Amino acid sequence: MPTPDDHAQQEFLFDIRVPIDAYEGADPLEREPLELEASDDLADWAAPVRAVPTEDRESFVQLALVGGVGPRLIAALIEHFGSASAVLEATLSQLGKVRRIGPKLSSLIRDARQSDLAERVKAHCLENGTRILLAGDPDFPRLLGELSDPPVMLFVRGEFHKADQLSIGIVGTRHCTSYGRTMAERLSKTLSRYGITIVSGLARGIDAICHQGAIDVEGRTIAVLGSSVTDIYPPEHHELAEQVAGHGVLISETHPFSKPKAGVFPQRNRIISGLSLGVIVVEAAERSGSLITARHAGEQGRDVFAVPGPATSRMSRGCNRLIRDGAILIQDAEDVIEHLGPLVDRADLGQGKVVNHPVELQLNEMEQAVLQAIEQTPTDIDQVISNSKLPVPRVLSTLSVLEMRGLVRRVSGRAVARK
Repeated sequence: MPTPDDHAQQEFLFDIRVPIDAYEGADPLEREPLELEASDDLADWAAPVRAVPTEDRESFVQLALVGGVGPRLIAALIEHFGSASAVLEATLSQLGKVRRIGPKLSSLIRDARQSDLAERVKAHCLENGTRILLAGDPDFPRLLGELSDPPVMLFVRGEFHKADQLSIGIVGTRHCTSYGRTMAERLSKTLSRYGITIVSGLARGIDAICHQGAIDVEGRTIAVLGSSVTDIYPPEHHELAEQVAGHGVLISETHPFSKPKAGVFPQRNRIISGLSLGVIVVEAAERSGSLITARHAGEQGRDVFAVPGPATSRMSRGCNRLIRDGAILIQDAEDVIEHLGPLVDRADLGQGKVVNHPVELQLNEMEQAVLQAIEQTPTDIDQVISNSKLPVPRVLSTLSVLEMRGLVRRVSGRAVARK
């Protein structure tokens, strides 16, 4: 998988700037009145928070719950004052010296120390089986934590598994056609059967179809919400959300006492792409919020895939435009898996199965047995035969197949290693 730094060296292909107010998935809800952090260049901000010291956790949660303070402002404040507790103890005049911190936000930060919001949030989470993850926590998703603007606090229901390292985001319009429904169901079910976790946004239309497709085949799925994980939006997806929590994870940056706002939906899209090795757009109109997810994916160094549609379909114009501008055209799940590059860190799927490259998911049982018998370091062929418990001729012929597919390499006449 390409890294964000690789993509920083070239101009991003997709110039898709969908106004937040025009976002297809947004209802006419209140906009966040304070800071619109995403409108500024990342290079103009402090280095993101990658970990929170144990002694600073309580203060950090209080600071992160202040309305209008997002990941970049928290980073700027902590860089200036040294810790979250020092930020909360600062005077109005001291806070005002931090760039982008105006009088209104300074007052909210100053008052946070006396607020009981953090205690109410923690009590609510405890009562409703919700965990609070901070940047750097052991369960904080690795791919998400490596973003240039990672979230600093997540509310989570459900459990992350090692297999979730192999995740693909699938998004699309709320107003899908029968073609879009068919493709979303087909892709989500097939990718799930291969062992890939499906990430989407629990919205109406394509998102809900993809979550349900993964659940139907007993696969893993992650739903990233704009609302809190206990106040499901849209409300008719409450039952689906409970199923997702049982088959994966519900995740949100929004605390349980916050009301939904239109502006948080485009922001949550960066988490959908950030959790994923790549993002598939199934159907999208020209001003679809799914295109925001596609843009985030490209900027984060993720692969962007698009399902082509009829030129006459309004719901396919966004996808067709993505393909025109450089997205990868796909027709089935195999197209996705074959395009994905080697993983930065190998994925431990449990039961002794380790994946270095997503294409390994397509191997048959014998090929898997031989591959799993090979170490990262050079392994003698006799050891491969012993580990795999297969006849010598089958091991030798399978090794040739794996070598041709670029999954193993010959180190010497008698040793092989995984790539």
